[in-house]
Amino acid sequence: MSDTIFALATPPGRGAIAVLRLSGSATESALTALGAGGLTPRLASVRSLRHEGRLIDEALVLRFVAPRSYTGEDSAELHLHGGRAVVEAASTALIALGLRPAEPGEFTRRAFQNGRMDLAQAEAVADLIDAETEAQKSQALGQLDGALSATYAGFRRDLLKALSLVEAEIDFPDEEVPDNLARTAGLVLDALAADLRAALADSDRGRRVREGYRIVLIGETNAGKSSLFNALVAREAAIVTPIAGTTRDVLDADIMIGGYAVTLSDTAGLRDSDDPVEAEGIRRARLRAEGADLRLWVRSPSTEGAEDPASVFVRPSDLQVLNKADLGAVAGAPALEALRVSTTTGQGLAELHDWIAARLARDLSGADFPAVTRERHRRRLAEALAAVEAGRRALDLAPEMAGDDLRRAADALARVTGAIGVEDILGEVFSSFCIGK
Repeated sequence: MSDTIFALATPPGRGAIAVLRLSGSATESALTALGAGGLTPRLASVRSLRHEGRLIDEALVLRFVAPRSYTGEDSAELHLHGGRAVVEAASTALIALGLRPAEPGEFTRRAFQNGRMDLAQAEAVADLIDAETEAQKSQALGQLDGALSATYAGFRRDLLKALSLVEAEIDFPDEEVPDNLARTAGLVLDALAADLRAALADSDRGRRVREGYRIVLIGETNAGKSSLFNALVAREAAIVTPIAGTTRDVLDADIMIGGYAVTLSDTAGLRDSDDPVEAEGIRRARLRAEGADLRLWVRSPSTEGAEDPASVFVRPSDLQVLNKADLGAVAGAPALEALRVSTTTGQGLAELHDWIAARLARDLSGADFPAVTRERHRRRLAEALAAVEAGRRALDLAPEMAGDDLRRAADALARVTGAIGVEDILGEVFSSFCIGK
């Protein structure tokens, strides 16, 4: 981290303001060379920035002194006028002064490496930048504030407590310690294993909030899936015709319902087909249905009769949408909740929207902060649980063997926040960051 870096922190292109961020040991010398040296830290000042005698811009400049900065290093911000020529001139000057353009996520990576935040908090920075809904923002802010880190720290404290009990019996067999001290660690491990299982069972909630809740429309051809899709996304996104098999591929739309991000998918009607193009669309529809968080099983009077091939994908918690209610009633499967709608008259669409919003709130809200917001967290949590369960079994046989398992579990939990073993996951974490953050 000896290099001093810079990057544009605002969107590229024409704008009122463009902010260039600098970080590294040469920040102050670069400011001085540009004509903005000796600034009072954390106090905005207007300076005429020049390079090789030529005026770059009249800019607002902020200077931050290590360690009281975002990265923990000496850093600065140049608030320039937002024309491309101005930004290009400032960037050219900084490169000439020995600074280099930052890589994606490098500012936050330096903040992590300088102890300004842990790895889970660094991930929250990226999530906050990408947040498009109130739920995504709230989850990212909670993680940035340390909620996820505190959860894993609590797991690890319980684990180390059990490990200390085990090792006390192993290391001090002749001292006056209670008999079967290692066995008493079993109560701690039982409670911890239950907490880890609960966290894993809840792991989809954080992912669904962050990435979007996946709702898939399934059903036979001519059930009105595409018409319902257009009604829910409030635009003519899918082609609608009376011809069976019009939809040949999966069509996705990102929408917001009840403050949550939703990816809604229209799919090809399910039926037997000799058409290779339609058959591929049906294969994709089946695959998307299998991975959905919720399926809306669309039926209509025109599809009533034979067993609907979509029924194989439906879970008890999914919903039947009995479409084309203006053309007559259709009998729904008695095992599933059903709503009657008409995309022609609008009947039942508000009720359907409210039903989905209530389902999202039920599935995605919770009193506790989710312990998993990324696949990386889920993997480490699963590793820790497997090691805790192995250690618990070993307690009754050989406490010294249990110690190895518990240390392995502690390592897995520590990797979530980057307390140990961080080098092998830095690339994974920071590769998705935007340049300038």
